[in-house]
Amino acid sequence: MLKKKIILISTLYGLGLAFSLWLYHHKPMMIEDVGQLLPTRIKEVHGATSEAELQSLVKESIENGEKISVAGMQHSQGGHTYYPNGIVVDMKDYDKILDYNPDEKTITVQSGATWEDIQKKINPDHLALRVMQSQNIFTVGGSISVNAHGRDIRYGSLIDTVESFRLLTPEGDIINVSRTENSKLFPLIIGGYGLFGIILDVTLHLTDDELYQIRSRSITYQDYPNYFINEVKQNDEIRMHIARLSVAPETLLREMYVTDYELAENQESLASYLELKRDTLAAPQKFMLGLSRYNDWGKNLLWDLQNKMYVGQDGNYITRNNTMRGDSKFMEYDNPSKTEILQEYFVPIDEFTSYLDDLRSVLEKEELNLLNITVRYVNEDEEAVLSYAKEEMFALVLLINHGKSKKEIERTEKVIQKMIDVALQHNGSYYLPYYSYPTQAQMDKAYPRNKEFFELKKQYDPNEVFMNLFYKEYSQ
Repeated sequence: MLKKKIILISTLYGLGLAFSLWLYHHKPMMIEDVGQLLPTRIKEVHGATSEAELQSLVKESIENGEKISVAGMQHSQGGHTYYPNGIVVDMKDYDKILDYNPDEKTITVQSGATWEDIQKKINPDHLALRVMQSQNIFTVGGSISVNAHGRDIRYGSLIDTVESFRLLTPEGDIINVSRTENSKLFPLIIGGYGLFGIILDVTLHLTDDELYQIRSRSITYQDYPNYFINEVKQNDEIRMHIARLSVAPETLLREMYVTDYELAENQESLASYLELKRDTLAAPQKFMLGLSRYNDWGKNLLWDLQNKMYVGQDGNYITRNNTMRGDSKFMEYDNPSKTEILQEYFVPIDEFTSYLDDLRSVLEKEELNLLNITVRYVNEDEEAVLSYAKEEMFALVLLINHGKSKKEIERTEKVIQKMIDVALQHNGSYYLPYYSYPTQAQMDKAYPRNKEFFELKKQYDPNEVFMNLFYKEYSQ
């Protein structure tokens, strides 16, 4: 009898242990992106290792009726990289450089490679990227999926620099996509938020690295459009440009300073500045940004210090590659009850002044902890189906601090919807990689081809193998 009890206990223990192991490997897990506002329970995170393994994963998901989302650094803030109970494919280790042709100025990389990986490869040959965000920490596949833009004013958004890419489709096939091969997919996938498959590798066009002189000056918002058109855009020697608007209560959306990157006369000196560097001003910027989070005094102080640090630095030299290596560490923020989100609005150049007047009227009445606004120029993009630039426009990137509670999210949502309305009233639009504050009506007005986009998504992926929360929110 004792022996039977021992056997029974041993059997139950073994079954319990087996169930615990099964539960450990199959229990749902929580995931969130950098915005921290959409924690979601998913099935698993699957690290990308090889093309064959990814193809097998897609085919198994088709058989099992599972949903797939594709993730890089997850700096999109609206659940673009995951879906409830789905599989998240983490592409960060899928990062090899596959081919590099300095003479042709092209490079082919796996989509998990970062822009920094490319810069390290091409910098010794005096080559540089054409288009990139202000930081180089993002994956190439992620940047292509949001059709990013940057400081360069001569090239357009990222779609203009892509020669071709290979796609793992919702059927589990691998195809080439370019402007001549499977061409209908090209403007859908670039700026398509991972909804048409997994971008495996990408061939990009490069340009020459150059040596710039940095020139900065203060300016009023009324003078800025003419300054940009007459002294920046028409000056072929200026290759990059960025501006910053005051969010300090005393000078809100009135004062600005601009930074131009002008081609240096002595390009032979490029080699002396070639070493890739980090932004040495990240630490003081982070400290000052911290002060501005908590009161108006901090915002006024930050604006004064920024002017002193940046305006008047004329004559300093920097390479193109180093201009495109901004350090994002100053924006890192960890708070259990608060988060920081981005918003980006695009307005035609001739609407800029009146747009700011109307935006200021909203912000002066509303409670919004606005920390920073940078201004960039974006060329017209008629190619991408979800194009944010229907003509030449200024892009305003806003950094906002707000709470994570339901009440605080709802309050922020109302203010952001008002800000989007202001942009739309001035024939503008907004950027899609962020939290789903915009209404469906705002989406329809800003992106008139969005219904076409979602219909084509269902045509190319009828079983909706590739899914994310952005699609769930706006595809109805």
